[in-house]
Amino acid sequence: MAEPRKARTKLVATAADGLRDMVFAAPSGSRIGSLHDLTNALDVGTVTIQQAARVLEHEGLLEARRGPGGGYYGTRPDSAAVGRSIAAYVRANPSSFEEAMNLTSLLFNELAAAAAERVDDGARQDMDTLLRRVGTCKTNIDCGAFEIDLQDRLFTIVDWPLLRLLTVVTLGVSKTQTLHLLRDDDAIARWKLGRTRIISAILSGDPDLARFEANRGNRRAILESLDLKR
Repeated sequence: MAEPRKARTKLVATAADGLRDMVFAAPSGSRIGSLHDLTNALDVGTVTIQQAARVLEHEGLLEARRGPGGGYYGTRPDSAAVGRSIAAYVRANPSSFEEAMNLTSLLFNELAAAAAERVDDGARQDMDTLLRRVGTCKTNIDCGAFEIDLQDRLFTIVDWPLLRLLTVVTLGVSKTQTLHLLRDDDAIARWKLGRTRIISAILSGDPDLARFEANRGNRRAILESLDLKR
């Protein structure tokens, strides 16, 4: 029984891969075909197509429509839905949270460097505002709100959707984790100094300095908190 079931699973997975290729080959919202069309295109039975289609529907890549003009239509996954799925996985696997923080802190170094290369007059005004605001942060809540606004500003300057999704998920999950990064006034003061240096480096237009300050003021503190520093 195990072998037929394994073969069946592989057949559905192969059909699902074929459907994904068809979905991404067409603009979002395009009609991919009817059940009959897809069985012919992928040379499999209707049950296999139906099972493969359910996989893609769960992934947010396919929508089944009934009635005139019905059939299967390609869609694109909503970033918020993808983020919720990743966040649920991270919360269910605590070690993966540490991995996520480790990864996003490393990539933040490159984000800061890229922002320094691309900062324009409009972004400069916003970063100047953040630079003045960082000194007003007094509590964990203040710092958390500031951090979200800083990340949002940087991702406006640098269009990196995947890193933005990972960062948003990590920042959201971190609210439920005990990192103790800002456990006292001294820690908050060090955080404020680090953010001041990072923003100033970005405003200077020096990517190497921005990368250095991001590593010194952000990544090292996170690694120390996660006990991953080598």
